[in-house]
Amino acid sequence: MPRPITATLHLSAFENNLQVIRRFAPSAKIWSVVKANAYGHGIKHVWRSLGQTDGFALLDLAEAILLRESGWQGPILLLEGFFKPQDLLLLDRYRLTTSVHSDWQLAAIAVAKLSAPLDVYLKVNSGMNRLGFSPDRLHSVWLQAREMGNIASLTLMSHFATADGPQGVAEQMTVIEGAAAGIPLPRCLANSAATLWHPQTHGSWVRPGIVLYGASPSGQWRDIADSGLQATMTLSSEIIGVQTLKSGDRVGYGWRYSAKTAQRIGVVACGYADGYPRHAPSGTPVWVDGVLTHTVGTVSMDMLAVDLTPCPGADIGAEVELWGRHLPVDDVAAAAGTLGYELLTALAARVPVTVEA
Repeated sequence: MPRPITATLHLSAFENNLQVIRRFAPSAKIWSVVKANAYGHGIKHVWRSLGQTDGFALLDLAEAILLRESGWQGPILLLEGFFKPQDLLLLDRYRLTTSVHSDWQLAAIAVAKLSAPLDVYLKVNSGMNRLGFSPDRLHSVWLQAREMGNIASLTLMSHFATADGPQGVAEQMTVIEGAAAGIPLPRCLANSAATLWHPQTHGSWVRPGIVLYGASPSGQWRDIADSGLQATMTLSSEIIGVQTLKSGDRVGYGWRYSAKTAQRIGVVACGYADGYPRHAPSGTPVWVDGVLTHTVGTVSMDMLAVDLTPCPGADIGAEVELWGRHLPVDDVAAAAGTLGYELLTALAARVPVTVEA
């Protein structure tokens, strides 16, 4: 028998989450963001469950081609654009929409030999300082782009740095409004947080990512607990060993946990080589045998230990949920000092995946 660890994908949750997003942004079209192989879920497993989306957005050309060749006929947006001029041959062949954030990309489009013009998203740097044209240049770039025969349509694009926190989007929206004055383009600005909490950003298209997977853009589950969003992945395993400790007994590499009293612990077939965060401290929540408990000691490559005090009936073979429908991935990530994004995308290739309708 294989190790008992499994990642179960809940396809109905994708359909539900897309419907939730439509309720938050009823007037906008939706780019469903499936970058990083659908946030670790596997594009091939989940794209059909998002088939009611208006388009898919991602980074990797190979993933875009996979979508096309799997049968998706609608729009596909390359969020970082293309990386070499020769990539335009593939954008043309597979009819991909591209973001453009640099002068060299515009120059490459201008001279490319295409079978038909491409749809282009002009990206303005509104303050995050990753990709995008500076606000003072946007008008001249727009004038240049709109004259290009190889461009079929233009949309204005930007990205928010603090839409998930108290600073909100006001500062960047001021920059965008100033830069886009006199530029009558459709807009695509809203990430997951802006889609949920800043309706003034919705424009023509929204770009939800993490919320499609039932996790919170703020990293705090309580912020989406009443939204109707559902977890799309459950990482589960089993207890494969039990130890009974005396007061003072220590657990795991580095002996970072010491029992304060007599205690039963369970050893779970899951470790950092499966994608569980090695830096998760003792006290990270775990769902064992239907009861919430927590980890003890250092996470190993293939195993971790959990306190069985709250679940005295748990023994070898007891079911363990590392995150999922009972235990939000955000809660696990917060205890480990990271975000649900990282845990989902870090799921290791060695973990078997099962698909549940």
